Amino acid sequence: MDKNIILSGIKPTGIPTLGNYIGALRNWNLMQQDGNYCYYMVADLHALTVRNDPDELRSQTRSMAALLIACGIDPERSPLFIQSHVHQHAELSWVLGCTTYMGELNRMTQFKDKAAKHADNINAGLFTYPVLMAADILVYGANQVPVGDDQKQHVELARNIAIRFNNAFGETFVVPEPVMPKFGARIMGLQDPEHKMSKTDTNPNSYISMLDEPAAITKKFKKAVTDCEPTIAYAEGRHGCNNLLTIYCACTGKTMDEAVKDFEGCGYGRLKTCVADAVIAELEPVQNEYRRILSDREYLDGVLKKGADTASERAQKTLDLVFERVGIR
Repeated sequence: MDKNIILSGIKPTGIPTLGNYIGALRNWNLMQQDGNYCYYMVADLHALTVRNDPDELRSQTRSMAALLIACGIDPERSPLFIQSHVHQHAELSWVLGCTTYMGELNRMTQFKDKAAKHADNINAGLFTYPVLMAADILVYGANQVPVGDDQKQHVELARNIAIRFNNAFGETFVVPEPVMPKFGARIMGLQDPEHKMSKTDTNPNSYISMLDEPAAITKKFKKAVTDCEPTIAYAEGRHGCNNLLTIYCACTGKTMDEAVKDFEGCGYGRLKTCVADAVIAELEPVQNEYRRILSDREYLDGVLKKGADTASERAQKTLDLVFERVGIR
């Protein structure tokens, strides 16, 4: 294989955080420049496992697509599409579901976690979510899937499904590999720096939304948890200080040694102000581009249609082969 084929997606549920941006989204642009062929999708079908307002979901889906372009995805180079606009995902998911064992799905830790959080809506979609994710990956012949620790188990399931299908029906699927992104950092919550920053955090001061206004960003960083040590340093156990320095490095491009030197002899007030300023400078161009793209309905619709057409053409080749293999076409 001359180049890697990569599949990445994000659910349109809420606005991504600074952690999502630094850890994943801004790196999607780098992946497409690294000799790879990338498919990028807004995973609206996956968003249906929890109850949504239909109009809000439609609006959030378009907003997410605009935000991905603003983060640097080049639609001329990498297809960007809405998952539900490529019907082959759902069709392949049914076939793969017929080769997936209940025991495998029962072992998915994310199902257990989400079922605990949504005890009033433990639906079959929540249970079979990993099968649809396997279809997302396998339908494009993706051999690499950039994931965090929380999704690695799902890619392992996709591998098992692909191998089982190939053994039963002949060589059909590329067996994907989960890969940790080469770029980016793990960004922790501002109020609980021992846990990953999350847009579902009940405390809005714990995360920076990608669309937060500068004043809100500054205010949140001023309230960020640090520690009792008087000096600013990157050291084991200093979760709050380490997190602020990590964010500063991610937004300025400086090394950790350079960052620590910048704040030699300074207090936390100076650190928090400088980190906030760096984040504002990083996000402001993205926010401006996002608003421009979202206001140009014709452009955004054209990008998404072209992306869906390109993705659908590739996905149909896989689906035709799968149907032929199992004997239904």
